[in-house]
Amino acid sequence: MPSKARRISLIVMFASMSTVLDIITTPGFSSGVWYGWVFLLSPVNGIILGPFEGFITTLISVLIGHTLVFRESVYEYIFTFGSPIASLASGFLFRGKRRGIMFYFIFILGAYFLSPISRKLPIWGMWDVYLAFIVLVSWILFDSRLKMGYLCRQEVVLALSAFIGLEADVLFRVFLLVPCKGYSLFYGLTPEVLAAIWAVPAPLITPIKVVIAIFLTVILVPRIFEVLKRFNFDLF
Repeated sequence: MPSKARRISLIVMFASMSTVLDIITTPGFSSGVWYGWVFLLSPVNGIILGPFEGFITTLISVLIGHTLVFRESVYEYIFTFGSPIASLASGFLFRGKRRGIMFYFIFILGAYFLSPISRKLPIWGMWDVYLAFIVLVSWILFDSRLKMGYLCRQEVVLALSAFIGLEADVLFRVFLLVPCKGYSLFYGLTPEVLAAIWAVPAPLITPIKVVIAIFLTVILVPRIFEVLKRFNFDLF
């Protein structure tokens, strides 16, 4: 099979699996961050297929998935662009291209803290995002010293790529919700309600799902690489 046809078949396969996950919804929720479970494969798509093809693959899957199982608002289509961004970021990070992702974090965090309402939101509401940013900056600063160290092991690189990539997804949604005032324009929430969400559900539910996705990425990706190598797929 020609190389281009192989790549297309791979994109279709991963898009199909991701679509299935996107239509599997979280009980007790009707929308919000990762209402569907496509986040489990968002980092995998970027790491396996590369940042750009991973982005396209995840974008196709969430657009189809959100159409098959419609969320409570049409605005969820905008928020779901966070999932392809997770694939893009994870793909770049796994390939050692980290500085662009760092500037992405700096830009959105800057926009967040410049928003007046951010001062009314509990600081711990985004502790996982802050941790991801600290890890990313440390990874960049000490990368040259860690070339031969533990942090160069594939499973650690996979875990970090998935973690920071997923938090890049969260950060995009935060950007729409807070600096762009999506909490009010899209959902009609008051600052008090947003602060309540920031205080309890946000710092608990999202990190749990991130841990699940990281674990799946570390387990799944090496095995996928082995299978694709056996069938002579060109991944890089």
